[in-house]
Amino acid sequence: MITGKNIRLRALEREDIPRCTRWVNDPDVIRYTTINSPLSFAMEENWFAHQLEADTRKGQILAIEVRTGEDWLHIGNCDLHNIDSVTNEAEFGIMIGEKEYWNKGLGREATRLMLQHGFEDLNLNRIYLYVVAENIRGIKAYTAVGFSQEGLLREALYKNGKYNDIIVMSVLHSEWKGL
Repeated sequence: MITGKNIRLRALEREDIPRCTRWVNDPDVIRYTTINSPLSFAMEENWFAHQLEADTRKGQILAIEVRTGEDWLHIGNCDLHNIDSVTNEAEFGIMIGEKEYWNKGLGREATRLMLQHGFEDLNLNRIYLYVVAENIRGIKAYTAVGFSQEGLLREALYKNGKYNDIIVMSVLHSEWKGL
């Protein structure tokens, strides 16, 4: 496990599938994602089975948990994927599915922990992400933890009846060490 001040990151378990299914079918939660169609429990089970078979050297999805009294509550997921062992880079993704935990800084803390894990444990040099240009809250959070905008993919995502611009952001190991 990777533990921070308010949260911890752990491997995703089969018992997490119903919660994940609920999140990926909530329009508010997936507003700024590439998910455009409803996903069934069976589809999520199939996705999870593929995750179990995947080489963790190429990426891994971790559950985000927050302490609630003596227990831990699974509130979202984050991951480093598309890990390239030649360029030592990976793509970052995050979803806080439990809406009552939005705007509490937990996503930022999870992002910081994943950056630390990527740079210190996985020896990555660059971590990048794609964010919908309208996702102002997400862009502010990514900027606050060290990501910088490096490009714009114009009208690269069709979602909610319109084409959306995608911003490419990244942080380098040398930049992160200086934060």
